[in-house]
Amino acid sequence: MYRLARTGGTPELLRGLARRADGWAGILDADGTLLQAVAGNIRLPAHEAADLAARAARELTERGASSYALDADGRTALLFPMERNHRNLSPDPSRHDGTFSDRGFVDRSSPDRAPLDGTSGKHGPVVAVVAPGPMPEGLPTLLADAVMPLGLSWAAESVERKRRRVDLAESRGREAVLHLLMTGQLSIAHQVAGALRPRLPDPVRVCVVECSGSRRDEVARICADASSGRTWIVRCPVYARHLILIAPADEEAEERTPESGRTLGLAVADLVDDCVVGVSEEVGLPDTATAYQQAFHALAVARGLPGRHARFGAMPEPALLVGAVGASWAEALLAPLLNHLPRRTQDPNSQELSATVASWLAFSSHATQHLKIHRNTLAARLKFVGELLGLDLNRVEDQAAVDLALRIRATPSLNRAAPGRLEAGRDAEALDTVLRAPGVQDWAAQQLRLIAEAGPMGEETLRTWLRSEAQLSLTAAELGISVAGARKRITRLEALLRRSLLRTPSARYDLWLAFRATDLNAA
Repeated sequence: MYRLARTGGTPELLRGLARRADGWAGILDADGTLLQAVAGNIRLPAHEAADLAARAARELTERGASSYALDADGRTALLFPMERNHRNLSPDPSRHDGTFSDRGFVDRSSPDRAPLDGTSGKHGPVVAVVAPGPMPEGLPTLLADAVMPLGLSWAAESVERKRRRVDLAESRGREAVLHLLMTGQLSIAHQVAGALRPRLPDPVRVCVVECSGSRRDEVARICADASSGRTWIVRCPVYARHLILIAPADEEAEERTPESGRTLGLAVADLVDDCVVGVSEEVGLPDTATAYQQAFHALAVARGLPGRHARFGAMPEPALLVGAVGASWAEALLAPLLNHLPRRTQDPNSQELSATVASWLAFSSHATQHLKIHRNTLAARLKFVGELLGLDLNRVEDQAAVDLALRIRATPSLNRAAPGRLEAGRDAEALDTVLRAPGVQDWAAQQLRLIAEAGPMGEETLRTWLRSEAQLSLTAAELGISVAGARKRITRLEALLRRSLLRTPSARYDLWLAFRATDLNAA
């Protein structure tokens, strides 16, 4: 019995009792609620046994007994409270000062016994065995002997369950803080993060660590040790194999571990054999969303490197290059969304709709996991946003426009009214005006110089892919190659561009803008 308690815990002990009784065994709360049980058999269906045990548990609680036996329909339920220091426990009337009634046998041998939960006349969990008649010989004694190992196993497992609930609550809290940072709600993020450790750093570098899903908790502990507890670690709500590290980027730490002086990303890549790490540039805490996308793009590059570690390659952000005209265009484009007032209190407001479309642009269908909403809810919100903006969000062209507008709006230096407002802010001509800006033209040329290294085939593949709404099957059909061949081509271009294309967050929107800006310049 004690061997079963050590190796199999409560489930194995209950199975052993059920086999000995040729019936059913389980643990119930004082009010008869079933907490854990093993299956019954043909002679004694589980639901019938559980009903009888629940009835007996309620009667035991009402009578304040130290053990209880109840006969009904040729079946016997035996119950004991799960206490550690029980003496002389057995519902055998020859061993106790008890009485049988029409409802069962009540043990009154310990009338002054303290209740398990410290309240008058009530027990904590009770262990029950239901056996079809006749009752196997020695079963009451066996059950009495099993109470202590069952109680110890149940207590240990209860502590473990509570620990897991605490871990889950902390994980969800960290996930909520990350979501608030991604949506720019810094003050609320600091308030929620105040109950957790460490404090949110500023400025930061973001690392995305990809590891096997079964090792994510272990890798999280390694990351915490490697950074001496200074890094904010979040289990990615979208990708089950990813950890997101928000590390302090101050001059003293510079993401370096105290032991070796290596950067945190390099240390983790060295310590965990099968992990890959992408690291962002140093940014302010309000730009956490940008840093996350940078780290994600660096991760795509790191997968192809022997060291399994890469930093984001410095590249100008197009939202910083559009100037006042771009700010006005973004304001005009997003105005119907930002000024939207829901007709009903349960309908999403402008902030929720904006967060939904931003999450979808970043994570595609995985936005349901990020936002914790149903896919039908996501589809309905996107359809409504498209109607508000007068755009078809199934087209990469319109997706790129909304993505750029949201990035411009999230840029503090541009997020204000500016001269040179574009009246036709939602027209394609207005976006073309923004893309003709000298800074944007230089940015586009820099993008295409990288693509040129792959030769004409690289540009043709990317343009076809974008025309095909980033669908590999359509791209392969137009190029006359297999889907696997199209995927390999784009994967090679990911390494060349140092950006993720096939996995979200994807650089497809930047590529579309770069090609459009280049075409305008050529025209």
